[in-house]
Amino acid sequence: MRVISGSRRGLKLDTLEGLVTRPTSDRIKETLFNMIAFELRDSRFLDLFAGSGQMGIEALSRGASFAIFVEKDKNALNVIKKNISKCKFEQSSKVISSDVVLAINSLKSEKEFDIVFMDPPYNKEIEKEVLQALRDLPCISNSTLIIVEASLETDFSYIDDMGYELIKEKVYKTNKHLFLKKA
Repeated sequence: MRVISGSRRGLKLDTLEGLVTRPTSDRIKETLFNMIAFELRDSRFLDLFAGSGQMGIEALSRGASFAIFVEKDKNALNVIKKNISKCKFEQSSKVISSDVVLAINSLKSEKEFDIVFMDPPYNKEIEKEVLQALRDLPCISNSTLIIVEASLETDFSYIDDMGYELIKEKVYKTNKHLFLKKA
């Protein structure tokens, strides 16, 4: 796993051993970041279920001004901090050790986020709970882009009723990205 592009291009990132996290493949990460390239410059990026921190680090490398990483697994937190340090992004990042929904509730006084990325454990229906928590958060505006990585089987038929608009959906062989904004 490496930083694909930007100021830290080619830098190898550490990852957790085993199946605790499921890192986004370099190929899918590159596709995703090419799709949002124009939104990244000087953006504030929220990386939920951060795992190794690779998505927030990629955003910072490509020009995001600040990233917050949320992760509750202690071993993953150590990897995130090590990767942030390796990339020298300590001044432009913050790591929160918490359950994602609790962390979201603690972000009420944060400046507006431009992009939120979430990659929760697959097929546990966590996405709905997280989207519900994000919906009323003051730092999530109608222009905030919310990207959800999910399994192909994950049902999102509820997003309209929840007040979100599906902007785009990108389907890969094993998973998908949904791009949402508040309606």
